[in-house]
Amino acid sequence: MAKKLYVGSLPYSVDENTLRGLFEPFGALLSAAVISDKFTGQSKGFGFVEYQDADAAEKAIAQLNGKDVDGRSLVVNEARPQAKREGGFGGGGGGGRNSYGGGGGGRY
Repeated sequence: MAKKLYVGSLPYSVDENTLRGLFEPFGALLSAAVISDKFTGQSKGFGFVEYQDADAAEKAIAQLNGKDVDGRSLVVNEARPQAKREGGFGGGGGGGRNSYGGGGGGRY
């Protein structure tokens, strides 16, 4: 069964090829991705790798969690499912500051 790992505290210089190179010695990868800012394209300092084999993933966690890479100590653990997020700016509903309607009567 496939297992996805979170990889945090990545140096900003790490790209997907480097990430793949760090994790491939433990088993075949299904995917490797470094997450980047959608506007600047710069790495956000974390990524994900996915193994076909759960045992390979466990070996990678044991060997790479806390490993120093370019002066940064990696954080490697099993990825959690992404939390469901509400759409829009700030989420929520209902009228905001600029809503019309109702209101107290004016003074004349």
